[in-house]
Amino acid sequence: MSETTTTGDSRPTPSVSGAPTGGDTTTTTTRRTGADSVDAGVGLTALLVAAARAIETHRHDSLAQDAYAEHFVREAPACADWPVSIQQAQDGDDNPLWGRFARYFGLRTRVLDDFLHRSVGTGVRQVVLLGAGLDTRAFRLDLPSDCVVFEIDRAGVLAFKQQVLTELSAAPKAKRVAVPVDLRGDWVTALTSAGFDPAAPSVWLAEGLLFYLPGPAETYLIDTVDRLTTGGSALAFEAKLEKDLLAYRDSPIYTATREQIGIDLLDLFDRGPRPDSAGALAAKGWSTSMHTPFDFTRLHGRGPLPAPNDALEGNRWVFANKPRP
Repeated sequence: MSETTTTGDSRPTPSVSGAPTGGDTTTTTTRRTGADSVDAGVGLTALLVAAARAIETHRHDSLAQDAYAEHFVREAPACADWPVSIQQAQDGDDNPLWGRFARYFGLRTRVLDDFLHRSVGTGVRQVVLLGAGLDTRAFRLDLPSDCVVFEIDRAGVLAFKQQVLTELSAAPKAKRVAVPVDLRGDWVTALTSAGFDPAAPSVWLAEGLLFYLPGPAETYLIDTVDRLTTGGSALAFEAKLEKDLLAYRDSPIYTATREQIGIDLLDLFDRGPRPDSAGALAAKGWSTSMHTPFDFTRLHGRGPLPAPNDALEGNRWVFANKPRP
């Protein structure tokens, strides 16, 4: 059962056709191009998060607003019948997937939004979204017009996102640069070729990414971020501490996700040993802090709290800052 109960919300769907201008995009696609990239496997989890953001957007006490999220859900054949408001979900907030788990994603969105705003407030003007998926921060956040948002993901995922946004006549509030490359490939060359400057401070988000990577791949990614950043940069990522993910196979969240939308997260997560990425960054001189999601539930007064057989128990959100010289 969700720890947060809300009343009905009858607000209309947020308008996106008049999204503020002031940035640019780099890709023009036809409608539904790349839908196969988000209709299966890890790509489908991007739609799960989009649905959660849509539900959060329509809550009367929402922690984050994403007016574009429900449109991604409606344009992807695999999830066209998923709920985009809590009123559409069977059992409402008592639904482990669309209640508690979706509220978790809404909370995570808000926390990382705040982290990004704090970094930009210190003068950082480069944002890198690793495994960007259907992230719309370049469109929905009030970022400085001279800020550049680099979105790294597979070409099909970025193409699907762009064609939906184009249909909505959406325009970013900052400069947006799509970097279509698989993180298993040479994404460093792709990123720097797209204009990323390692000599200038940057802020990096790895939202819901590292779970899917083998331990050595996570280590490489963290080491590479360290190599590509200068003092004044920041990084936020999500990690799991469980040594045995299968211990939570029957948790309400994982069970509901499997049964209701056919996503078996435990089959998608890498089950090998996880590196201590926060410790590795600290050893390199970064200042780091690690929090449970429940810390932010208590801070904001909304979101999941600990529960029996809790699949969120081992989730940690790590925030790291690289000191200036």
